[in-house]
Amino acid sequence: MSEQEQEWEITLLVNGETRSLSIPVRMTLADVLRERLDITSPHLGCEQGVCGACTVLIDGSAARSCITLAVQVDGAEIRTLEGLSEGGDLHPIQQAFTDNYAMQCGFCTPGFVMTLAGLLEDPAEPPTRDEALEAIGGCLCRCTGYVNIVKAVDALLGTALDEEPNSSKGGSDG
Repeated sequence: MSEQEQEWEITLLVNGETRSLSIPVRMTLADVLRERLDITSPHLGCEQGVCGACTVLIDGSAARSCITLAVQVDGAEIRTLEGLSEGGDLHPIQQAFTDNYAMQCGFCTPGFVMTLAGLLEDPAEPPTRDEALEAIGGCLCRCTGYVNIVKAVDALLGTALDEEPNSSKGGSDG
């Protein structure tokens, strides 16, 4: 039997539930989540880790599930968009995206939300606006919804500018 055909037993804590399964050695975490566990929020866009649509939390850190072999994370805690909210209420990140119309078609939304969730996992110090924008800079939006995504980040972090949208930027006096 070749290495590609070998099945490995892995155990993952996925969204709070322990899941044990036998998988091919070269199966990605994204494929395990989508095909074996029916968790569909990690979207497969580029399958090269570039677009960010497949982002999940692995032991609290944002990671691309399309380029992570599932056997690499045996024993890890995996959290997806489905496991972000608790008790039927939206997570504050999800609420900020909803309130600021930051979802557009929704394909990239799980990647943006989970990237921000990974950034906010460390309760010691909240990220700055620049840190949050740098973190989501690795996610691609095909609908060019970045303006509303940035508005959602600002709302989430409480950094929205109090400036009028059409305010004068130093024009004439009269």
